[in-house]
Amino acid sequence: MYKRFLFILAGLMSAILSLAQVPPQERPQRTPEEEAQKQTMRLCRELGIKDSVRIDTIYRMHLKYARVRQKGLTRQENMERMQAIYNELKLLLTPEEFELFMNHPVEQPRRPKGANVTSKPDIVVIQKQAPQKASR
Repeated sequence: MYKRFLFILAGLMSAILSLAQVPPQERPQRTPEEEAQKQTMRLCRELGIKDSVRIDTIYRMHLKYARVRQKGLTRQENMERMQAIYNELKLLLTPEEFELFMNHPVEQPRRPKGANVTSKPDIVVIQKQAPQKASR
């Protein structure tokens, strides 16, 4: 009887927990044109680029790679695409602008409150704090 009660209780708890989860938000997919526009505006805003010819050239470059990205690339192909973008930006931007672009601060992901975070340039590790013993 006791085992049956625990089994039913465990089943009910797992059902409640699965129903309590919020389904992930569906983000609408941006078109390559929208993606290129957003990337171009952000880059030009961060670097202070005002020349319309340069802005149009950067937009066309972003559009080209946004269309490639829509094809669903493997990890290796995506890394090659990113390297190609950096190489092309190095040609389009002045050395000072490219240096500023490469060293701009990366937006940090949201972290849970109270999490101890140590970060490296390309890796973010979240460590939970060990519970502290109460002193008497």
